Amino acid sequence: MSVPHLPTIIVVHPKERKSKCTVQSLRTRDDFLFWKYPRKEPDKLPRYVRLGMGGPEISKADAASGLLVLDGTWRLAEKMEPAYEELPVRSLPVWETAYPRVSKQFDDPAAGLATIEAIFIAYHLMGYATDGLLDGYYWAEEFLKQNRDQLI
Repeated sequence: MSVPHLPTIIVVHPKERKSKCTVQSLRTRDDFLFWKYPRKEPDKLPRYVRLGMGGPEISKADAASGLLVLDGTWRLAEKMEPAYEELPVRSLPVWETAYPRVSKQFDDPAAGLATIEAIFIAYHLMGYATDGLLDGYYWAEEFLKQNRDQLI
């Protein structure tokens, strides 16, 4: 049984390339709002948590909160964080990414995930429905296979 929830807000950095964006398929869903950075509507954020690094692990205890996700390369997302620093940060446990990333300029974090993978994991841990989240994500089957033990 899934938990009803506030819409998930995805803040997209303007330099994020649509061709590499893993959340494009979510744009047609009513339970997702897309904001172009630096857009911010503080009146819509009081009940939200931000997915990030360094906070307590996200869980069912956060199910009454909405989720805000920063979408961009690791370096771009890092630059967006200060604009949303008032939101409590929630982190994710370690899962394996299936996204075939290769940066010629920077090392990716060892625990780096594609945005859609991070949203899927957060939804799973918060008790939100995950149906259809990975539709259109080319590596969905591999991602689920690599992390099947986490889905129990």
